Amino acid sequence: MTNEEKLEQLKVLIGAEEDEDEDSLLLALLNIAGQKILNRVYPYNHGIEDVPTRYEYKQLEIAVYLYNKQGAEGQIAHSENGISRTYGSADVPESMLRGITPFVGGIK
Repeated sequence: MTNEEKLEQLKVLIGAEEDEDEDSLLLALLNIAGQKILNRVYPYNHGIEDVPTRYEYKQLEIAVYLYNKQGAEGQIAHSENGISRTYGSADVPESMLRGITPFVGGIK
């Protein structure tokens, strides 16, 4: 899937309208999500820049999470009108990265 296709899917998932400023933000979130995945898949190889095909939807899922969390990064507690939020960290939760398997190689 190309970055443009990922951007279009992300717009659908979050209900975004056509807006170039919003596109820049969404592309940045896709890049951050992609880096989180690459860091997990290739912990010792930082030269790879493309998210493996099997994790492209996970990249979208993480980007949606990051988009929805804007303005409340790292929030520990918040209650308002019956809505309660608690975050333990400003990072992507481990539960979202759990299904990503690191690539291992052999020693020559």
